[in-house]
Amino acid sequence: MVKLYVIDEISSLKAVILGTAKSNGPIPKLEDSYDPKSAEHIIAGTYPTEEDMVAEMEGVAKIFEKYGVRVFRPHTIDNYNQIFARDISFVIEDKIIIANILPDRENEVEATEHVWSHVEKSFRIILPDTCHIEGGDVVPWGEYVFIGTYRGGDYSDYITARTNMEAVDAIEQLFPHKKIKSFNLRKSNTIAKENALHLDCCFQPLGKGKAIIHKESFLEEEEYEWLLNFFGKENCFQVTTDEMSRMFSNVFSISPEVVISEKNFTRLNEWLRSEGFTVEEVAYSEIAKQGGLLRCSTMPLVRE
Repeated sequence: MVKLYVIDEISSLKAVILGTAKSNGPIPKLEDSYDPKSAEHIIAGTYPTEEDMVAEMEGVAKIFEKYGVRVFRPHTIDNYNQIFARDISFVIEDKIIIANILPDRENEVEATEHVWSHVEKSFRIILPDTCHIEGGDVVPWGEYVFIGTYRGGDYSDYITARTNMEAVDAIEQLFPHKKIKSFNLRKSNTIAKENALHLDCCFQPLGKGKAIIHKESFLEEEEYEWLLNFFGKENCFQVTTDEMSRMFSNVFSISPEVVISEKNFTRLNEWLRSEGFTVEEVAYSEIAKQGGLLRCSTMPLVRE
């Protein structure tokens, strides 16, 4: 049996699911793309190759190996995108919540069954069909769970709106002892710089009381201000809109002191080092072309 334990984003990582880019399939048709960043690269003819993405993900696997982290990978489905392991499930405390994901992506859940089937049944949660939620919107943080959502009446018009308020309410009922704090995020089906696909695309807590944040991704300024006050303005690295669309906030903590980051994030990586973090730099710019980065492609199972 796998004994799950995740209460925050930074405690020392012991076991993780890392997605896979193997047999990733052909370049999608424009009308089949799930987000504006992918669409941008399909149009430009710069959509990433499987070979490049496999190499980038293996670079992350090597870092996990270096730190003694146990790594699980999804079973490979032929011609299928299985990179973003965070979308399809997430762990809070000792429970795994299997996401109600876009219907086209249900096979991804089955490809990780060899991991979650080893979790005691009572700790496996599947939310009702009316609850839409993806792991990129769920950020456990001690007594809090931060959740990105979209509260607009036109929710169903946005393929980029992945987590609804029904799911926020369901998480609240599952974890009554937690403080559930939701954030209304800016969505766009067509313009990557105006779309916060998930909460982790515009906000990320780090060790040492620090955080990364992008102001304009929050539709309610008071919710952005709440986070700023919670962490302290002096502890927050403010990313620009261009940096947000390049996924600057989507780094991944192996421990309170160690962060995996994209090697081209020069401004961020210099700041992290100046704050005393060890930064493990990897090439991940090809993965980023699909609208996700390091946190999106990893799903922690056990943190110390």
